[in-house]
Amino acid sequence: MKAYLLAILLSLSALWASAQEDYRFDAGGGLGMTGYLGDANTSNLWTSPSWDLELLLRYIANPRWAFKSNIYIGALSGNSAKMTNVFPDDRTYKFSTTFYELGELAEFNFFSYGMGESYRKLKRLSPYITAGLGVTAWSVGGNFGAALNIPIGFGVKYKPSRRLNLGLEFLMKKTFTDRLDGSALDDPIGIKSSFMKNTDWYSTLTFTVSYEFSKRCAVCNYKD
Repeated sequence: MKAYLLAILLSLSALWASAQEDYRFDAGGGLGMTGYLGDANTSNLWTSPSWDLELLLRYIANPRWAFKSNIYIGALSGNSAKMTNVFPDDRTYKFSTTFYELGELAEFNFFSYGMGESYRKLKRLSPYITAGLGVTAWSVGGNFGAALNIPIGFGVKYKPSRRLNLGLEFLMKKTFTDRLDGSALDDPIGIKSSFMKNTDWYSTLTFTVSYEFSKRCAVCNYKD
């Protein structure tokens, strides 16, 4: 009888330890689509959609906050012939490019995101907002360019199991350049650049799969 009770206690202890698992990092990748707003497309973000690939590494500070490093490779394109606005002399411009981006973002979950302890009120599904700073490099017509960008967006995370995460994230990225679409479209109508005007923007809408690793504290022993 004692052996039976001991086996039950050991099983409950194992389950409790499993329920307390908490991980510090999350790594994975994703696939999605891009959009572009600039001189070759001034209105509809999705007029000429293209693709993106993402690699990500996330530090999980707590169930509400996380900090993500990511690398994007993607394509952008535009064609002014699709616009209702026209350039002087009825000129038209089009471009396509492959871009490379490195970014650092902070994420805030609306709910305490995770699985396990009921007293922490963890949720397997949570929307979140995110913002940060990045750098984008590209080449159009053999001319290389690079510029800082500010990504701002939102997303949703879902945890189908304790260590697996699915996500869908939309980011709008304001670049500090007017040459993302090529030097021919650098201020084609002579309007002085400002923070909001005459600079190029692009977006990423990406579905991600990631896996958590590195236990935060399997057994904590405090010694004074």
